[in-house]
Amino acid sequence: MSHTKRLRTIKEPFVVAPPTGTKIPTRIRPSETDERVLRAVGGYLDSLAGKDLADRVREGLLDQAGRKESRRRRKQQLTASASSRWAGTITRTTEDSYNLAGRNLLAAQESLQARIKKISSRLKVPAGEFKGKGKREVFGYHTQVECHLKRQRLQALQARLAEVEAQLADGRYSVCRGGKHLANTRHHLDDAHLTLEQWAARWAASRMFIVADGDRYKLWGNDSIRWSPVERWLELNLPKPLQHLANRPRGRYRLDTPVEWPWRGDEVAAQATGSSVRYDISLDPTQDRGKGRWYITASWGADSKPVATLEQLRYGPVLHVDLNDGHLDIGVTDPSGNLICPPQTIPLILKGLSAGTRDGHIRAAITQVLDLAEKYHAGAVVIEDLGFEQQRAEGREHTGNRPSRGKKGKAWRRRISGLPTGKFRDRLVQMAYNRGFAVIAVDPAYTSMWGAQHWLKPLQHQYPKVDVTGHHAASVVIGRRGLGQRARRHRNQSGRLPEDSRATAGEVVDTGRPATAKLTIKPANKQTKPRISVRPASGPGSLPGSGGGSKTVALTGSEGSQVVQDRSGPPGHRGEITPDHRTGTVPLALLVLSLIAVVWFAA
Repeated sequence: MSHTKRLRTIKEPFVVAPPTGTKIPTRIRPSETDERVLRAVGGYLDSLAGKDLADRVREGLLDQAGRKESRRRRKQQLTASASSRWAGTITRTTEDSYNLAGRNLLAAQESLQARIKKISSRLKVPAGEFKGKGKREVFGYHTQVECHLKRQRLQALQARLAEVEAQLADGRYSVCRGGKHLANTRHHLDDAHLTLEQWAARWAASRMFIVADGDRYKLWGNDSIRWSPVERWLELNLPKPLQHLANRPRGRYRLDTPVEWPWRGDEVAAQATGSSVRYDISLDPTQDRGKGRWYITASWGADSKPVATLEQLRYGPVLHVDLNDGHLDIGVTDPSGNLICPPQTIPLILKGLSAGTRDGHIRAAITQVLDLAEKYHAGAVVIEDLGFEQQRAEGREHTGNRPSRGKKGKAWRRRISGLPTGKFRDRLVQMAYNRGFAVIAVDPAYTSMWGAQHWLKPLQHQYPKVDVTGHHAASVVIGRRGLGQRARRHRNQSGRLPEDSRATAGEVVDTGRPATAKLTIKPANKQTKPRISVRPASGPGSLPGSGGGSKTVALTGSEGSQVVQDRSGPPGHRGEITPDHRTGTVPLALLVLSLIAVVWFAA
């Protein structure tokens, strides 16, 4: 008896929610005087933000009323040192940083618990053995030496988990303004190929605080930082101790050089004219040979617009993307689930690049994807809802079909951690909705397996001049799943069936029609009598025990002996019978009567 592996339930596709906000950056080219003022404002507000964050961390966990009272008190203290609007922005940023640190600790706790659970379960099994069956099968470690090393690692993970749980219970989270990675780089300057002056410039730029929240009731949508869409000037409301640097009335400083948004500047101008807009001014000290580049980013909340439903998007073609290590494999599929263009590959090399360069390469690849979607009039882009959460949570303790030990396991974990699944999904959603495309996310289960099984050879035969790979076949399964089609190919069938249906490719779907049978009368030879072939239709209303096969009543021999033979045949398709001058479709009762009459007269 053959053992059939039970497949897991496949989640239904869904339309990804559009982005909740808009961020548009541009570059500032300040004069020497402007740069001195910006550095003074950023450094002073940085000191206030650091003190406010320290006060909030010392307070620990608070309920809703306590958080409200804490922010009111801290804002009142900061108002005397800056202004009420700068104080409001600082306290809001502090609360966001504190909440983010709490979420990071919760994620670390879940990861440590998953790794401890995995190691403990494998240590319970003797070395070199396994217990359980199917998905519950647990393999022990290979040798006693490996078991000893895993017990040591288990103790280290348990100690780290105790520290994390203590921090969560106390509420005094560890928050590093400027980034923990850059702070640790201070102790490894030679390895980072940095001098102390270069590191100090990066540290000061990362902690600089020039952020102003928008206010729709104020002129130009903001009162602390204002930009005129008509005259293109940028003004800052200086804090009280720095108002001696002002060159405009009421403690304001206007930059000497104009500021423009070459990209999507009309949107920024419309938002600044009629609603609130937030501005963030930052410095990148690594650009222009260490001199640094200044940037300003305008952001605001997006208006809630109606989003197309999944059924509406399935009436048109879709573009499907399979994200892989180093490349994107894409194709365009019509509503019936058939490719309408050759499969294509877009390179996406990210290994060894800086964060900014990686983000630029991702944006360039997404631009090519959306250009292709626009070329073939696709209404949506279908991607996998993939994050490798379990693999990343368990780390090197994860076991499964992929290697987990040795060089192969290390290479696999490095490949998983290098896949920009979250960054690619976020960038794609933002850029797609800006250009009028929706994004459909589907379950990633069995896409590679079923693509290679059902679509690789047909695609290679259909496109012989294209180097079709298994990744292209997987992308076809992704697109068909987004359209509500099966992964399997159907001969002479184009209707939609559930993706994860357990019916085979030849099984018949209940269409509500009465069962019919197919009567075929073949011409007789000179020595034989006519042979009648009857094939009942499988499905609702068919004869019990017919099994979808065919029964042949053969009238052969000179003496007219009757021989009944059972001959298995391919299962019938759902009511699709090709008309022919030798065939006809009749009701089942009339078929039986006709068969009896033929046999009677033949005898």
